[in-house]
Amino acid sequence: MEEKTEPAVVYRFGTGVYINLTNRCPNLCTFCIKTKWNMDFHGNNLNLAAGEPSANEVLLALEKELAKAPFKEVVFCGYGEPTMRLDQLLFIAQTLKGWKAQFRYPPFTIRLNTNGLGNLIHHKNIVPSLAAVLDAINVSLNAQDEETWRKLVRPQEPYQDGYESVVEFIRLCVDAGIKRVVVSCVENTGADEKAVEKIAHECGAQFYLRSFLDAQN
Repeated sequence: MEEKTEPAVVYRFGTGVYINLTNRCPNLCTFCIKTKWNMDFHGNNLNLAAGEPSANEVLLALEKELAKAPFKEVVFCGYGEPTMRLDQLLFIAQTLKGWKAQFRYPPFTIRLNTNGLGNLIHHKNIVPSLAAVLDAINVSLNAQDEETWRKLVRPQEPYQDGYESVVEFIRLCVDAGIKRVVVSCVENTGADEKAVEKIAHECGAQFYLRSFLDAQN
């Protein structure tokens, strides 16, 4: 009988250490690899069905992982939308910011990967809180208009009309002075990649075209 591995609260990919806060997400993207890879990512079990980690559990796991090997960034990104657990995200990021100020580790970036629906999720502008603790934010836009967005990211109720909110979220992140704001689009999905890039630049953000297998990055 195959032994199941414990869910990974934090895990490594490339030069980053990733935080797996939740599996909950307001979208069910056609290209999401969590449905294709059975909640596994490069040997890491990211299935949190048994329960989401507390902020303190994440911090304890981070301290152990960060001591193992060099890293360049800590990223909020698992198989869910991190802003679904905003309070825990902010507490962890504030602690990481404190560790940076104390020079506990070589310089690193604190980054959030998000679908950009955080303001709708929480019914308020969460960008100022994020800007206070993050160095970078990657927003998965993935479409040039609402019709295409609905088709590709398949937003669940009550987020079906959320496309313009995502675009506004990107603008707010840029205006808030977050050092690096990147808008991404997964290639070969039917989206107009050049049009998405144009929207990113109009918002003042960078653009990143992701391959399917680069969907975590």
